[in-house]
Amino acid sequence: MRGQDITDLILLAAIWGSSFLFISLAVEDFGPFALMAMRTGIGLLVLLPLLFWRHALPDLVRHWKPIFTVGIINAALPFTLLAYAAFVIPAGVLSILNAATPLWGAVFAGLWLKDILPKWRIAGLVIGFCGMILLVWDELEVDQLIGTGLGLAAAVAAPMFYGLSSTFTNRYLMGVRSIAVATGALLSATLVLWPLAVLMWPEGEISQRSWGALLMLSILCTGVTYIIFYRLVMNAGPAKASTVTLLIPVFGVLWGWMWLEEEVTGVILLATGVILLGTALATGIVGSPHLKQLRTKLIRKSKVR
Repeated sequence: MRGQDITDLILLAAIWGSSFLFISLAVEDFGPFALMAMRTGIGLLVLLPLLFWRHALPDLVRHWKPIFTVGIINAALPFTLLAYAAFVIPAGVLSILNAATPLWGAVFAGLWLKDILPKWRIAGLVIGFCGMILLVWDELEVDQLIGTGLGLAAAVAAPMFYGLSSTFTNRYLMGVRSIAVATGALLSATLVLWPLAVLMWPEGEISQRSWGALLMLSILCTGVTYIIFYRLVMNAGPAKASTVTLLIPVFGVLWGWMWLEEEVTGVILLATGVILLGTALATGIVGSPHLKQLRTKLIRKSKVR
């Protein structure tokens, strides 16, 4: 991955690490459909000026069919599924389940694009996922998760759609400007979600805390990050872009320590190191080619001596 791609990956993880918190704070007042319709609608308003400023409207019009599809499978469906799951599953556990995204991305890329990952990158995905489980092991209660029923099914299904979306974008929208894809996807999701939101709009009063969480979720975690994510997909590929979910819990722990004074234990530090190692392998930052180069250098040095 290039330096810009690594920067995008870390920035995405830092911002998206807070999204599960905002969803949990707001979903009880809004409900899943109203919350996510507002999320995509406000995010759309953030991106529209950029779309016109960059003269990317022709790209959106020309490729509207695949972009409309991306809006459904990368926003409307997974957003709503995660919001529904947030009723019964803690935010930290949701981030673990969401970590299956790169695994699904690799599966779909292999089946659809014939992009078979090297063994060392597959190992990176597995290592990163194990690190995430270690990170929040104390919060995992299997019996409780199984008892959530549809909530658990929704949380498991959401990353599958994210993985499918990355591969679909790589297959049909390569070369299309990221601002056009991001804006069109949010427009599509908003059109799909708003009728359901109107039918199920909450009757009770919505707190200021929920409104604040919605604004952060919409502007920062949706509008801004969509541009970065689609740029990363088109520059680095869907499988590498999906590994952002491996880093999200790391930042979740960091924000908890900084803002909520949560304890950072030795297990947390160990898990963070495991996640970073897995991400480095899965994204190609380190791996087989790098090890071969290092081995070659060492052999040359030994011959010189």
